[in-house]
Amino acid sequence: MSSDLVFLLGGAVLLLAVALPSLLTRAWLSAPVILIVVGALIGLLPFGSGFSFDPTDQRETIEHVTEFTVLLALMGVGLALDRPLTWRHPGTFRTWAATWKLLGIAMPLTIAGVFLLGWWGLGLGVAQALLLGAVLAPTDPVLASDVQVDGPAIRRPGRDDEGGDDEASGGRQDAGDVVDQLHDDEITDHDEVRFALTSEAGLNDALAFPFVYAAIFLVTLGPVAEWGWRWLGFELVGKVVIGLVVGLAVGWLMAYIAFRSRQQALRLAEQGEALLALAAMLVSYGVAEVAQGYGFLSVFVCAMAMRSQARRHEFHEHMHGVVERLERLLTLVVLLFVGIALTDGALEHLDWRGVLVGVALVLLIRPLSGWAALAVGRWRTAEDVHRPLARRERAITAFFGIRGVGTLYYLSYALSEASWTGERWLWATCVFTIVLSVVVHGVLATPVMAWLERDRARLTDSSP
Repeated sequence: MSSDLVFLLGGAVLLLAVALPSLLTRAWLSAPVILIVVGALIGLLPFGSGFSFDPTDQRETIEHVTEFTVLLALMGVGLALDRPLTWRHPGTFRTWAATWKLLGIAMPLTIAGVFLLGWWGLGLGVAQALLLGAVLAPTDPVLASDVQVDGPAIRRPGRDDEGGDDEASGGRQDAGDVVDQLHDDEITDHDEVRFALTSEAGLNDALAFPFVYAAIFLVTLGPVAEWGWRWLGFELVGKVVIGLVVGLAVGWLMAYIAFRSRQQALRLAEQGEALLALAAMLVSYGVAEVAQGYGFLSVFVCAMAMRSQARRHEFHEHMHGVVERLERLLTLVVLLFVGIALTDGALEHLDWRGVLVGVALVLLIRPLSGWAALAVGRWRTAEDVHRPLARRERAITAFFGIRGVGTLYYLSYALSEASWTGERWLWATCVFTIVLSVVVHGVLATPVMAWLERDRARLTDSSP
């Protein structure tokens, strides 16, 4: 294929990717669905084979591209979340209760559901079934933009500026300040459904890793008795702690440099150097990985830590914009190749078992797990800042557990660490599940969220 044709096709597809989000604002199709269809059509063209690749042979490329895409998404999600979360004010943790339930209950239930279906129902090996559950369990921060919060809500200069920003002036806030901040529509996400789905996607990409490691250890180290205590102490707990500490430290340091440095040349927020977001992302990921922690968790925590400093500053919006544009570009690449793979043999090894796993996960296992998790107890802060999720909101939150780029990364990582039986079947099953999720959730996201907004408005208007 000539390079001129590659440039022409690449430019046309990039233009499509840039225009789609605005064109499809109220449509029943999401941009990921269109991009996968475009990729599938490219694969059918006479020159489409020039773009295709075998996922088994190109595993390393897939791993690194999807890894960087997920990193960008996690950084963007962390910067977009406006709801405070601080150890100094335990009440802020209660406002994240839906997130903790989705992480601590829904995700383990989802892993267990896929594992039991694969091992007990379909006759897969224990390690293979566990790996399938681990890579398919986390929701995706990349493809879930239609059901997530938007970018940072910023208070513009000139409005209620007297007294400055408490967080920017040393981060000293009492409990009343935090509650007032939670009530401020300009800096807080009050949509509990979008917030729960966004925060879940930001955290569960890292928390799925212990179970991926457990599957790898079953193949490489043998029975659980040989490695169980190490896994429990280090993979499940130790690496999480390291990721949290590194993320907090790097995020605080970057925010200090950007907003409070004594050297004016280093106060990057005043200069608008939004590429600081990429520097913080790479540093936090690199340090966490070198320290043997979970880099994905570190990146998300780093972004949250930076966001907590000078929360009202428009610099956060600039950083989020840079990250979001790069994420969109890489998502375009990933989705196009997923589409091309569909018409180039990616589903050749898919059988009824893989179809059953994908359909069961999207339509049964995740919705039931999410519903069960969110139905546990009632949650609200002591100050009654956030109401509990209503029944319809729990159902929507449970249903929209979108699978995507993170699954491809976890699978490629695991397959590079050990030899697996049915490797191509695993690829086919995961690709099918991702496409099914993108189509089902992509088609339903806009009308369902619009219906929810109308229903909320109706209930608000009818309330005394």
